[in-house]
Amino acid sequence: MTIDAKMAWRNIWRNPRRTVLTISAIAFASLLLIFMVSFQFGSYEALINSSVKIHAGHLKVQAKGYQNKKDMHLVVPYPSETGRILDNLQGIDAYTFRANAFSLISSKERTYGVIVTGIDPAGEAKVSTLAKLIRDGSYLSENDIDKALLGELLAKNLQVGPGDELIILGQGRDGSIAATVVQVKGIYGSGIDEFDRSTIHIPLKTFQDVYSMQNAVHEVVAVCKSLRDVSTVKKNIQEAINHQGNKSDITVLDWQELMPGLLQGIQMDLISGIIFYVILILVVAFSILNTFLMAIFERTREFGVLMAIGTTPRRLTKIVLLESMSMTMIGIIAGIIMGSIITFYFQVNGIDIYGSSEILSQFGISGRIHPRLSILSVFSGPLAVLLITFLAALYPALKIRGLRPAEAIAYV
Repeated sequence: MTIDAKMAWRNIWRNPRRTVLTISAIAFASLLLIFMVSFQFGSYEALINSSVKIHAGHLKVQAKGYQNKKDMHLVVPYPSETGRILDNLQGIDAYTFRANAFSLISSKERTYGVIVTGIDPAGEAKVSTLAKLIRDGSYLSENDIDKALLGELLAKNLQVGPGDELIILGQGRDGSIAATVVQVKGIYGSGIDEFDRSTIHIPLKTFQDVYSMQNAVHEVVAVCKSLRDVSTVKKNIQEAINHQGNKSDITVLDWQELMPGLLQGIQMDLISGIIFYVILILVVAFSILNTFLMAIFERTREFGVLMAIGTTPRRLTKIVLLESMSMTMIGIIAGIIMGSIITFYFQVNGIDIYGSSEILSQFGISGRIHPRLSILSVFSGPLAVLLITFLAALYPALKIRGLRPAEAIAYV
């Protein structure tokens, strides 16, 4: 340790109470930033996973242009081939097939235009939370034919319940009239009004027969084992499809492309979070600034004596900056250690932010949020604290350069 460093270390503990308070403020700010950033990332992951499992999925394989046009003729013609690709890829948790058509649906009393979706009951239960959203009646079984599930708002508008019959009228893929009668087996409520008001689900086999799909589907929906796997899995699926030859009309979309509104909401929340973190860091910075301004004023006469005996202002500035950076580093290291330990504990055990998860569990969403530690969440906040506190300490340190020995010695 150099002489300047030893002097700086001794100076730090000349006022132990102030030093401990300053270090504690820096440590608390670092701890809070680590925990809050990790919590924010964890809440985003929980929000995304719960949202995609209501309907969209992490990934969808579909014909190019289908996401925008919803054209009946834009299909995945050989879904079993896509299924074999997904079976051989790591990172895929589950997948299922869906087909969609806009049709008129009629009860004895009313008629509405809705999206009719054909689903594989077993596969859908693994990919989405639809089976857990049933409010009345029961979910579809593997052997069901001409059965239907519909949203609770649509059921209310149609004035139907489990056991009632509905007439579906639309257009088949080959241009023929698609018409059938289905019996309501269950009514679901997702909490998303648009979804509950305008969708009905029937067995995929029934859908393919009624709409002349010839075993084709419109979407292959997949969920990944982890949100972090999505980009890699998407790339691998697209490459595997392209290698099959003449598959340029099939594309893979991830959740960001499927739900741009969710992505924009997360970005807006992230910006508001960053503003809060900046305010927190500025509060700590003003605390540091006040501490070192007080130190400079208290030691003005001392600095004058040191300058009178030959100590250069540059060296004094260096010593003062060493003092500030020493306290900052101690606080940041302590904050990183404590913040990581606390965050890791809650990452494992989760935080029940609602006190009870009963309400959210009705929509297939867990009420526990698990913060997510990462290199970004651990170091981004403390590095910002380090930068801001250095700049805050730089101003009082540079004031030493303007001192005149005679005036400083006479300072009271």
